[in-house]
Parts: sequence; C-alpha cells; structure tokens
Amino acid sequence: MYRMEWNIPKSESDKDIKTFLNEKNISKRMLTDIKYAGGKIMVNQKEVTVRYVLQQEDHLLIVFPPEPKSSALVPENLQLDIIFEDKDVLVVNKPSGMSTIPSREHPEGSLANGIHGYYLRHDIDTAIHIVTRLDRDTSGLVLIAKHRHVHHLMSLQQKKREIKRSYQALGQGVFAVKEGTVDEPIGRKETSIIEREVRKDGKPAVTHYSVINQYAGFAHLRLDLETGRTHQIRVHMSYSGHPLLGDTLYGGNTTEIRRQALHCFSLSFLHPMTNDPLHFEVPLPEDMKRLLRET
Repeated sequence: MYRMEWNIPKSESDKDIKTFLNEKNISKRMLTDIKYAGGKIMVNQKEVTVRYVLQQEDHLLIVFPPEPKSSALVPENLQLDIIFEDKDVLVVNKPSGMSTIPSREHPEGSLANGIHGYYLRHDIDTAIHIVTRLDRDTSGLVLIAKHRHVHHLMSLQQKKREIKRSYQALGQGVFAVKEGTVDEPIGRKETSIIEREVRKDGKPAVTHYSVINQYAGFAHLRLDLETGRTHQIRVHMSYSGHPLLGDTLYGGNTTEIRRQALHCFSLSFLHPMTNDPLHFEVPLPEDMKRLLRET
C-alpha cells in the first residue's frame, strides 16, 4: 500500500495531525478514506487519531487504503516506451494510433490498458491515474500518477499551470508571421459530439506558436499552450488558416501523412513529493521526421 512518512521538526510541532496533513495537501476526502477505508495513521509505531498533537522528533506514518480498481479495464501486454518512473509518477512516450484511455470505438489497445498490464506484471498495486491526455493520433509524452493522492497533487499543479507541455507540429501553408498567439475561445461544435470550433461562447483558449522552419507547402512549428482545451492546437491552427498536415477533422491534407502531425515533445513539472523540477524531451516520431527529410 502507498505510504508517506515524516520526522517532525521543531517548526511543525504542536500541530494536530489533521492540520499537518491539510498543509501537506491531503484532501478531506482522502483523510476520511484513510480513517475509515483501511488506512492507518501512526506516530512512533502506534496508531493514533487525527487529534494527536505532534511533537518534535515524532515519526508520523500515513498508510493509504487500497485503491479500488476498474473491473472494466482489461490489462494488456503492450510495449510501453517508459521515459521515467519512480514510486510516484510515470512518464510514457505514447505512439500515434494509441488511445490514452479506452473508448466505445476503441475498447482495447489503449495506453491505460497497457499500463494496467504493466502494473500487474510488476506487482504495482494501484489504479490508473492519467494526468495529461493526448488524442489517439497525437504522439508524445503522457504523465501518469501512480496513486490517487499523487493525482490530486498533480491536479493542483495543473490548476496553477505548473505542468508545462510543448508540442511540435507540421502546419499547412506559408506563415507570413513567424511567431504569434491565437487567443480565441473554443467550444463543442453543435453538429458534432467530437469536433470543436472557435466560438464566442466557448472556453478561453490561448496557443503560442513559432516557426522552426518554413518549407514549400508547410511549416515545422513549436507550440506552447496556456490552456488545455480539447483539440486546442488543431482547432486554433485550422482557424488561423494553417490546419495540421494529416488532420482530416479540421481540414488537413492527408497526401503525405494520415494522422495529425502533432507531437508532445517536452514535459516539465514539479515532482509531487520532493518538489524537484523535472523536465523530459523526446524526439519526433519517424513519420514526422520523414516529411522533414524528404522536403
């Protein structure tokens, strides 16, 4: 079971455990589960309640209860390109053509299916907690929390925009402006359950782009997001008159590539337990590299 422990310094003494854990961002719901669903709160190897007042040099141990797992998620032995792993987080380089989670159209072969199988093979007793998702045909880095509490901490980082993702893409046409910002709200298109569009009643969405290299019929782009709306890059580039190559949903040309040419190459965040800054980068996948080589 997942656990956290502290040796209490003088600066943290004279606090009750409930206050101490609240300051460590352990949610009220999680604390309730610790108390009533199989967890433990122990000081100096003795079980205590949250009313216990901590003293200097006390050893506090929190044992989290077992996590319920989805019976509908089928474990699969899929090849995973693991970039980083410790007891708290997992970073995976997802290929295009793989869904992040199962759907009605694609119930198997998702990243979540593969992670479930990986956890079972390595005796990692936890549920699947995807922090950052990518569309099925978008490749690149995905962040996974290995415990519900870690997922909660990463969600707090997301709200503060402390999880940074950068993308590379191939956008159609010639960019007269080599760098700029698309600041347009995005909402669901009324005639589709999948497609999004720029619309006045949508949610705020901000995309920054810069041209890495301009080619005859398309540009190699870097894109950074201030928001994380569904299909944000794809919608904003299409709205700007530069749909991504291969993006059939938003007007992309499929002559050279048959999926949206979009790749999350960079991921930065603070480690949820140590607060250390972490940064990862992966190269472009072969289908996008090929277009750059051949042009």
